[in-house]
Amino acid sequence: MTKRLQTYEAPGVTVTFDPNVCVHSGVCVRGLRAVFDVSRKRWIHADAAPPDEVVAQVARCPSGALQATRTAE
Repeated sequence: MTKRLQTYEAPGVTVTFDPNVCVHSGVCVRGLRAVFDVSRKRWIHADAAPPDEVVAQVARCPSGALQATRTAE
């Protein structure tokens, strides 16, 4: 069964997560714990760090399940 794309917006950045692509490497969680916390229902809080840091951490996602787009603040 295909899971839906999740979208998380904050001033300056939008993060999407595709659970169908994720390999659960944990790179996101280990790299920016304030933003990525799997113990929360909405596990991505894109506003918990500056947009540049969020974009940089998302770029480290090995599967591409996470994507980030800069937006107007």
